[in-house]
Amino acid sequence: MTLYAILLLLIGVAILGVAWLPSLLEKYPLSYPILYIGLGMLAFILPFPFPNTDPSQHQAIATHLTELCVIVALTGTGLKIDHRFSWRTWATPLRLVGILMVLSIAVLAVLGWWLVALAPASALLLASSLAPTDPVLAGDVQIKLGKPDEGHEDPVRFALTGEAGLNDGLAFPFVLLAIALLPGSLSLGEVLLHWLWKDLLYRLVVGLAAGWLSGQLLAYLIFKLPAKMQLKPAGYGFVALAITLISYAGTELLHGYGFLAVFIAAITVRSKERKHEYHKQMHTFSDQLERLFIVVILTCLGAAIAGGLLRALTWQGAALGLLLVLVVRPALGMLTLLGSRLSITERWVISGFGIRGIGSLFYIAFALQHAHFPQARQLWAITGFVVLVSIVLHGVLATPVMTWLDRRLGRPVETVSDQSGPEEAK
Repeated sequence: MTLYAILLLLIGVAILGVAWLPSLLEKYPLSYPILYIGLGMLAFILPFPFPNTDPSQHQAIATHLTELCVIVALTGTGLKIDHRFSWRTWATPLRLVGILMVLSIAVLAVLGWWLVALAPASALLLASSLAPTDPVLAGDVQIKLGKPDEGHEDPVRFALTGEAGLNDGLAFPFVLLAIALLPGSLSLGEVLLHWLWKDLLYRLVVGLAAGWLSGQLLAYLIFKLPAKMQLKPAGYGFVALAITLISYAGTELLHGYGFLAVFIAAITVRSKERKHEYHKQMHTFSDQLERLFIVVILTCLGAAIAGGLLRALTWQGAALGLLLVLVVRPALGMLTLLGSRLSITERWVISGFGIRGIGSLFYIAFALQHAHFPQARQLWAITGFVVLVSIVLHGVLATPVMTWLDRRLGRPVETVSDQSGPEEAK
């Protein structure tokens, strides 16, 4: 009972902190995810038997917990975006996903094989897990939710928000390819053919179609029902959760990419009845739920790091992680954005903020739960190291860099107070 009470106390303090920390830290080069990693490390070294939170030993729990966090974050990310879809307006996010992410996977896979001596399938899994920008921990460099049609979506925040929303679903084919490349009864040609038609084409099409259809259906239920059947404001948040779960689970049952469907569904709902107060209230609920998951996951990650998650990390693995954050993503980002309408300053900021986080943990946990990969402990160690580096480095730089960029380009400087909920915004 004593341990249970201590854990409840720890969780209560962590949840209380997430309510105030964003406001307290808005003027400082620090983000609250850094503090929760530290809280987990502190909890592990306290003189009581803290539970084992090593994700490599609890892969099913790690998979489902990170999975729920990502899909909730994708709903909130989709609800932020006011841009209607067109190939021109979405050109930058599509470049970042279709070119930058694929190039990053290729380069990281080669580095994992050559520098870290990973088996080819393991190298591809690591690359596919670390290439996507995380929708969960990228809040400081994403669009802040405003009223529809305000036109406040600057190109940098829109690009990073759109990229984070799209690439978690579009990285999945490469994770499945890594699983398929493990030794088996099929020839390489048969593996690649099956991957091409099912894991790449079929699953992507189903994810896009199911996301759009579920978004259309849910938007009808929310906005078009007769007045007697319409939702009360108190129910808006529950519909946000319904959008998340229905879109994801329905698409997964059809063997499509649920991550992609959730994001598309949220964008579709956002595009309906654009003046409705519902959008802000739904986003507020999603944001609060996302933060609860962040508190739990990052505290557990901090405890796992203190407990030896990085023990299998070699200098080659650490070098790979630093190369990704400091060289590969920025250099390939600048290359990808050549010829765009963005200024060189905007291109540098977009290229530099490829934040890695909860999504990377999910992909590693998912793959290792479904197949046996060589050097699994090293995969966890490298992923944990990259997430830790990204949380600290990008958490320290996000606020000052985005503030500097806003001032340089003559835009109003956004603060946490700009993100007030529906009641405060009235």
